[in-house]
Amino acid sequence: MKGAELLVKALEQEGIDVVFGYPGGAIMPVYDALLDSPIRHVLARHEQGAVLAADGFARVTGKPGVCMATSGPGATNLVTGIANAFMDSVPIVAITGQVPTPVMGTDAFQEVDIFGITMPIVKHSFLIRRAEDIPRIIGEAFHIATEGRPGPVLVDLPKDVANTMTSVPPIFEMKSPDLGRPDPEQLALACRLLQEAERPVLYAGGGVGIARAVDAFSAYARASRIPVVTTLKGIGAVPTRHADYLGMLGMHGNLAANKAVQASDLLICVGARFDDRATGRLDGFAPGAKVIHMDADPSEISKLRFADAGLLGDLRVSLASLPTELSIEPWRAWCGERKREHAWRYDAPGDGIYVPDMLRRITEADPEVTIACDVGQHQMWVAQHCHFQRPEQHLTSAGLGAMGFGIPAGIGALMGDPDGRVLTVTGDGSIMMNLQELQTIRRYELPLKMLLVDNASLGMVRQWQELFHEERYSEVDLSDNPDFVEVARSFGIEAFRVTRRDQVDAAIERLLDADGAILAHVCIDPKTNVWPLVPPGETNDVMLEGMSA
Repeated sequence: MKGAELLVKALEQEGIDVVFGYPGGAIMPVYDALLDSPIRHVLARHEQGAVLAADGFARVTGKPGVCMATSGPGATNLVTGIANAFMDSVPIVAITGQVPTPVMGTDAFQEVDIFGITMPIVKHSFLIRRAEDIPRIIGEAFHIATEGRPGPVLVDLPKDVANTMTSVPPIFEMKSPDLGRPDPEQLALACRLLQEAERPVLYAGGGVGIARAVDAFSAYARASRIPVVTTLKGIGAVPTRHADYLGMLGMHGNLAANKAVQASDLLICVGARFDDRATGRLDGFAPGAKVIHMDADPSEISKLRFADAGLLGDLRVSLASLPTELSIEPWRAWCGERKREHAWRYDAPGDGIYVPDMLRRITEADPEVTIACDVGQHQMWVAQHCHFQRPEQHLTSAGLGAMGFGIPAGIGALMGDPDGRVLTVTGDGSIMMNLQELQTIRRYELPLKMLLVDNASLGMVRQWQELFHEERYSEVDLSDNPDFVEVARSFGIEAFRVTRRDQVDAAIERLLDADGAILAHVCIDPKTNVWPLVPPGETNDVMLEGMSA
């Protein structure tokens, strides 16, 4: 069997039934082998589209996403998506073709050292030197991508190795280790801290969903009645309508969430990493609080904020071991008052479309919809105003903030859950990053709903230039963008435009009820801003507030 055939068989052994990719010279033997495999290949129209679709697939299914590309530019076009998966701890196996081993290091045609280029943004890399090693390496790659804290793994396959005939070695299997229980002394300390706390806050990050600990977290939150805040990626750790949920914290978080954290005397950090967008100025973050930090990754505990108790291991085990009988009624009442005081308002003046209200109403109309979001102002509106029941409903490029994520991630989500309902929320800047993937939607007849929020500018950059650069606007004008309705129609996708508030009800109904792919082009005032906002260098309780029309 050729090495390429062996690789495809190894993928089948891992249970892979969908891969995303784009062929080329060095990876061609693998594409030849795919013709005889039941694995479905999804042809993206750019390698970045392939890796971001694999990312969306992984987030929705919990299984590793697989993407393929050829050497040179094919491989380098994967880099942004690999970095995105690394920042958000998403399990991906990226397989790249490489020039034949005899010419490696000679600047051969389409040769780049993708092993070296991606080293800082992968959990592990493999350069396959012998065909007989392929099953072992593929088995290790999937094991590493999914064990502990997930992440991307790169497998680089030279073309001559792919074409080498070899005997078929035995099937390679690895078993993931049990994450185990937290240290008993640290657990006892955490329990004591909880019993002594008067103002505790549950602070949930993306690790809750990654660890499949959502049910355990929700159960503990209900039983303990501790107020809950989440990071951007932690949204959905409890349903957003949960009585004790205060909202997202951080730069564009809810003021109630930020005030509660700042006033707390104990932070129970579950699967979060004290990211700067969540903490604001770190030395002023929750200044009077002790910290219980739960994580599967030992490198995160006490990395940025000292943990008074560090619970390493399975989040579900740690959560089930904590006390729930707490005397915090005055604190709960205080947080409830802050929640009412700083509840979102939807009575924006004027006749223009108020996007936060439109997004809220979409998720009220379809509570099970999965939103794949791009990056910018609309990303913050989704996080602030949409309702989610679980983390895998909210797909967003949190750590890297990669524009162009939304449409490919939506494609991957539908490939992972063909019966699911998926909406991509994008902007007029982000959609142009991977616009070519509209053809992927058309080719595979994917019923992806797309809400394009168009403010004729790079809205988030424009807002910062307005607030912090004396309104000196530099390269944010996108008023010369094409007619997006006509662009979508040219790809064979239904599209329509919404320009007034009185059109929103019909637009939501049309968007959600469409049988196939559809794009709603929503035009808003270019001066619209996202509020509230923590200014750079400030603590989270210093928030600029405003109202967008």
